Amino acid sequence: MPDRVFVSFDYDHDRFLKEALIGQSKNPDSPFEVADWSIKEPSPDWRKRARYRIASSDLVIVICGEHTHQALGVGIEVELAQEVGVPYVLIQGYDQRQCTKSTTARATDSVYDWTWPNLKLLVGGAR
Repeated sequence: MPDRVFVSFDYDHDRFLKEALIGQSKNPDSPFEVADWSIKEPSPDWRKRARYRIASSDLVIVICGEHTHQALGVGIEVELAQEVGVPYVLIQGYDQRQCTKSTTARATDSVYDWTWPNLKLLVGGAR
């Protein structure tokens, strides 16, 4: 059974990148499935719902774009992954742009190139 992945991304700037990742997860050789659990509407219990969804995942993939360091939701999701002990990986959303990581990511967290071979290795535990 493939790993269940929660995707964290800058909703205001990088939604199409999440859709691209979902598309890749449907490849026949994909070692992961994306649980499309994006919380699309603001709500008072948003953090609680996100925590549950992250805790129910095997891995959090954080898509890093140009504004990720300013995306409060991404920062909270990374913190939640750290709190509940779910591993996370940071992937670079754009080749030719300066991508930033969440301010809540650890200084030692690497940002990996987003390639299909890399994704398969990262999901497989090579991180």
